[in-house]
Amino acid sequence: MMSMLLPDRLHLLSTSRLSLARLSLIAAASFALVACGDSGNETASPSSSAEASMETAPAPATVEETEEALIARARGIHERVITLDTHVDINADNFVSGNNYTMSLDTQVTLPKMEDGGLDVAWFIVYTGQGELNEEGYAAAYANAIEKFEAIHRLTEEIAPDRIELAYTSDDVRRIAASGKKVAMIGIENAYPVGLDLSNIEDFHRRGGRYMSLAHNGHSQFADSNTGEANNDYLHNGLSDLGREAVAEMNRLGIMVDISHPSIDAISEMLDLSVAPVIASHSSARALTDHTRNLSDDLLMRVKENGGVVQTVAFSSYINEERRVFLATERQQIMEEKAREYGFEILTSEEIDALEPIAQETYQQNLRRLFPEIEMLAPKADVEDFVDHIDYIVELIGLEHVGISSDFDGGGGVMGWNDASETFNVTLELVRRGYTEEEIGMLWSGNTLRVLDEVQRIAAEIQAEA
Repeated sequence: MMSMLLPDRLHLLSTSRLSLARLSLIAAASFALVACGDSGNETASPSSSAEASMETAPAPATVEETEEALIARARGIHERVITLDTHVDINADNFVSGNNYTMSLDTQVTLPKMEDGGLDVAWFIVYTGQGELNEEGYAAAYANAIEKFEAIHRLTEEIAPDRIELAYTSDDVRRIAASGKKVAMIGIENAYPVGLDLSNIEDFHRRGGRYMSLAHNGHSQFADSNTGEANNDYLHNGLSDLGREAVAEMNRLGIMVDISHPSIDAISEMLDLSVAPVIASHSSARALTDHTRNLSDDLLMRVKENGGVVQTVAFSSYINEERRVFLATERQQIMEEKAREYGFEILTSEEIDALEPIAQETYQQNLRRLFPEIEMLAPKADVEDFVDHIDYIVELIGLEHVGISSDFDGGGGVMGWNDASETFNVTLELVRRGYTEEEIGMLWSGNTLRVLDEVQRIAAEIQAEA
């Protein structure tokens, strides 16, 4: 009976946010009907027996869970499951002896914040912004990527090896988490630093990279970006020939193909070509929030067919449509008005690039003064908005294909989960909506680790056949 209720439960969760007490009443009523049908007059039909019982017997008593008890139950679940966030951006300057994640930094993620919030695993991101597609640009991007790889290794091997360790496999994750230490993993956001030499992908894998996207905000040598959608302006109309080779090489090495950020056509090609499950490391549902960074229902269904996982992301403008519309339509005008009040003008990206380094820094400082005022005016997004996207994608493609990410220190964060110290609030909201401990464990880490295992298994087969 309960297995029959599960699809309905998911539908109700996504539309009306049923309380745990309400779900308990539904479950109790269901069990009551089964009991009445089994113990009634043998000559009567099951339906008539149930109806007679309901008419003559009082409804079973139910005990509504108190808020205190619910929170305590959620804390127990949060402590037992492995919580894993697939997207945390880093600044290499925060990974040195005198300034690092063991300290109280003005960042959304540090070791103390992970410990306070019960975040077990952070995928630290080797991110490189998109530059010119030439030898000089590739060289600079590669140097930037290596600096971040080395920073992560420095944290885990020199600065705080007693508190955090780098994981390469799901078995590593479970072993390290069981030891009481935090877990670091590495994702690569934008394959631009690979340049034209695909052997660099193996280099990045050796350094710990376990997923990689082929583009970011701008078209790379491998793939078109989602940013081309605004003006229908693309370089490859999907993947380049080099991009297709890169997918095969990631499959061979055991690197998860990340479909967050590339264009729709590029994502479709990656799903066509990859012989292993893919990951969307930080994307939500476009049906709820119409941002080009989110995935349409069609693409979500294709991820299901592929056996992959979509890591819903707590990025405010990706999960709240009202906020997205405000930022898309009103932010620029407000920024221009506020800038004039402060005595400067908003520049185009080309105008910023033309400034001398000192002038660029001054401009960026002035620009940052505007952000708090914009934030005060913009509609807010919160943990409930975030879990709405989880509910939606779970109902559409199944719980086993959904995970969780923050994009902390890269623009992510919502009210209630604005840094790693508030991670428990996500689990609490999932418990409020009736998710079980097993389901919450799958959402937080089980699904992602399953995909990683499968990707690495397929890679071993490919290498054995070579």
